[in-house]
Amino acid sequence: TLRRFGRTVSLYAPLYVSNYCDNACAYCGFNAGNDVARRALSPGEVVAEARLLRDRHITQLLLVTGESPRHCGAKDLAALARDLKPLFPSLAVEVQPLGEPEYRELAAAGVDGLAVYQETYDRATYARVHPAGPKRDFDHRLAAPERGGAAGFRQIGIGALLGLDDWRIEACCLARHAAFLMKRHWKSQVSVSFPRLRPAAGGFQPPHPVHERELAQMVFALRLALPDAGLVLSTRESAAFRDHMIGLGITRMSAGSRTSPGGYCDEHGGAEGQFAVCDERPVAAVAAAIRARGYDPVWKDWDAGFEAGAA
Repeated sequence: TLRRFGRTVSLYAPLYVSNYCDNACAYCGFNAGNDVARRALSPGEVVAEARLLRDRHITQLLLVTGESPRHCGAKDLAALARDLKPLFPSLAVEVQPLGEPEYRELAAAGVDGLAVYQETYDRATYARVHPAGPKRDFDHRLAAPERGGAAGFRQIGIGALLGLDDWRIEACCLARHAAFLMKRHWKSQVSVSFPRLRPAAGGFQPPHPVHERELAQMVFALRLALPDAGLVLSTRESAAFRDHMIGLGITRMSAGSRTSPGGYCDEHGGAEGQFAVCDERPVAAVAAAIRARGYDPVWKDWDAGFEAGAA
């Protein structure tokens, strides 16, 4: 990790635009069948949330939505990207799988990163935890990162939702998937995330719980298998665990996260979050923890001016 990435940890934050969803994922707080408060932010509200994050020095933003094109489709996301691009040198999306033309539309609007998590690579488990909705299509989702690479995204993030199936099998599948993407779309930077199931509306209990020791083992294995891949650890994990993983393979962390639409400007706004955040420290405290371990928090590692043909 030191040879490839140096003593650095890149920081980003998610911005939840909508928690409406057409799927019935058994494990998710956004499940269409859950009786929870729903909200879709207006463009003005999204910009207000984004400005607050920018004031906290976040310059790498991840736009997240529930998977409901009626409430936030590709054209809506492209419009938001055009509004936000002047504020953020790096803008990524974690939304429903789209087609290559739609990904190209987002890229043209200023989006440079895509995150699509397969959740589980076991087809039987996938069918069991996705009983209804467009997300039932395993193959369409599996091919989404490849469509993103073909569309020219600079960053492609993949991951499995740990706790749904045997983590060792998921780790092997993730390594193979990442290696395939790195070979096929060598111009894109591929990263792997390690989200563990957290409490959410619906009360789903993970059938294959993953403990911190096992999660650390998985991070180490993926680092050895994928020396050039970014490894991401979110606020699903505790502050203590995240601090201990600095310098042990992790290259990117979220900070100060809220998982409900409007959660930054109005922390008690009532909209349901996707999951419970474990590391609730503000951005500045996460940055201080990184420095305390002898590493540098990286706020900005990309600018559109680096692109070929930029004025």
